[in-house]
Amino acid sequence: RVWSDYLSVHLHPKSIYVIRQYMHNGDCDCLEAFGQGERLLEDPGCLEELEDRLHFYVEECDYLQGFQVLCDLHNGFSGVGAKVTELLHDEYSGKGILTWGLTPVMSNEGVRLGFPRPQGSQKNLYRLMNIALGIVHLSSHSSLFCPLSLSGSLGIK
Repeated sequence: RVWSDYLSVHLHPKSIYVIRQYMHNGDCDCLEAFGQGERLLEDPGCLEELEDRLHFYVEECDYLQGFQVLCDLHNGFSGVGAKVTELLHDEYSGKGILTWGLTPVMSNEGVRLGFPRPQGSQKNLYRLMNIALGIVHLSSHSSLFCPLSLSGSLGIK
């Protein structure tokens, strides 16, 4: 039913963190606003879990050179990514942070990679604001920020 059902790579249990309220049948509809993503990591339990998982991998490194962060820009995960890069920047100030901001391709027919395009001006406003806030926050806490999309306009028209 979801893309991860077809993932043939076995991931370490410490590398997966499920956000329960935003699952396909979760309490909330979807993670659609930058602020929702930021608020997720303001929860002390969520932040502590993330830090524990991060420290698990950092302690395994012989010589940590930096981090690569990939996150969506067009939805609430831009807020999650902004908080994660801020955490990395604060805790590992001497390490490089390469951040990739990803946006999907929007076709003329209103279909995004096989999913219906959200209707309404409010959804489009959320999308635009998420991208703008994501670019500002991610670039301010990263050594290098690269927006990445197959569309030349990052999906902004």
